[in-house]
Amino acid sequence: MSRPANRWLILLAVMLAFTPVVIDMTILHIAVPSLTLALNASGTEILWIIDIYPLLMAGLLVPMGTLADRIGNRKMLLTGLLVFLAASVAAAFAPSAAMLIGARVFLAIGASMIMPNVLAIIRQIFDDPKERGIALGLWGTIGAAGAAIGPLVGGALLEHFWWGSVFLINVPVMMVVWPLAYFTLPRRAPSSTAEWKIGQAVILIAGLISTVYAIKSGFKPDAAVTTTLAVLIVGLVLLAWFGRLQLKSATPMLDLSLFTKPAISMGFVMALVVSGSLAGVELTIAQELQFVVGKSPLQAGLFLMPMVIASALGGPIAGFVVAMMGLRMVAFLSLLISAGSLIGLGLSDFHDPGWQVPTLMATLGFFLSVGLTASSIAIMSSAPADKAGAAGALEGTGYELGAGLGITIFGVLLASSFTNALRVPAELAGAVGDAAMQSIGEAMIVAERLGNDGLALAEAARTAFTSAHMSVLLAAGSVITLLSLAVLVALRNFRDEDVATAEH
Repeated sequence: MSRPANRWLILLAVMLAFTPVVIDMTILHIAVPSLTLALNASGTEILWIIDIYPLLMAGLLVPMGTLADRIGNRKMLLTGLLVFLAASVAAAFAPSAAMLIGARVFLAIGASMIMPNVLAIIRQIFDDPKERGIALGLWGTIGAAGAAIGPLVGGALLEHFWWGSVFLINVPVMMVVWPLAYFTLPRRAPSSTAEWKIGQAVILIAGLISTVYAIKSGFKPDAAVTTTLAVLIVGLVLLAWFGRLQLKSATPMLDLSLFTKPAISMGFVMALVVSGSLAGVELTIAQELQFVVGKSPLQAGLFLMPMVIASALGGPIAGFVVAMMGLRMVAFLSLLISAGSLIGLGLSDFHDPGWQVPTLMATLGFFLSVGLTASSIAIMSSAPADKAGAAGALEGTGYELGAGLGITIFGVLLASSFTNALRVPAELAGAVGDAAMQSIGEAMIVAERLGNDGLALAEAARTAFTSAHMSVLLAAGSVITLLSLAVLVALRNFRDEDVATAEH
């Protein structure tokens, strides 16, 4: 396999292509109040505006990655960039909630055409394991820091512009990225023989969306159990049907044999758990900073900067460290240290952060970034070159599912812990409805409506959320500790020298 002389310029192009995709995963959260008022959107419409992007991407990444292996990664990436550009403009100027949901559908389609090809192209142009580790580390930097900086970028834009600016900012980026990608990306003849049948792609998409949506909606207090269970069963049946079709096919759309490699299967689990934990932790800390400590969204974003900056440093360094220490030990230690940082944050006082909280946040960001990069190295270095798109799609699916489920599960744990910890003042028991018991946001709305009488409720809500915040971070630390031990065992026979021959 030839090694392009301009491979680092190619890396720059694909990283720039990936940047708006990952930022769009979190940038919208800060704009929800503004677009709710501007579009007169209902609660259900807001739910779909937020969720349709990760849900659809989770279903599209594998089919798009496999299709890219058949028609060429360059062609698919360039097309995806154009779709993402057009969808960004449509979203920015959407006149109604329904139109914005439609635009978000096309954003997800464009993003799913971009993401697996970024990893596939990195896999193809960096045939040296050490260089590939560095390149994947730089990619991990964009993934970890981009998601974390999304709310900060959104907060800064909303200080000066309308809600549509969080989408319109993609336009100048794409105007630079597309020509750069067009002239630098190598033209390679696709070598994959995997079939791409639209019917199977629809089965996979419907199965994933149904399953994830059932899980997300099933955790809500007012969920209809019968409906949720029915949707979950339909999703699982569709996924099982898709898997059976792949196992029976001589040239499957998705080669499930990839999961027989311990490095790939554990890399997928790492991507799922670590990205879920990172998303959930950001959600938890952001609410603690705004509702309890009293910071504005922009101030909260700035408070998170130690984690963002450390995430940016962790990715590139991970490649060097893996080359020196080996994948297994780096994955184990990065997860274990991340777990310790989470536990430390859970026991910290954010009112008086001192140097401990920023240090723990920086440590967490750095080692979670290293862990995410280790998962990328495990997956992409163990996959054959002609299946790089499918492997990249699997990893991307892990990130999307992890982030979506992480926010859901952390939200449920927060709500449950908050409800159990909230002690409503006796004199307000009759004036506080059930909604105020479910979340600190609802409690604060009720407290504001009660005026001076609600001050005691607001203080009780802050105390309860701090307790809930501690419980959730301690739980996340425990889960990642268990994952680190699982990685240590699962990769006990993994040999780093094997990645050099993965393309054969």
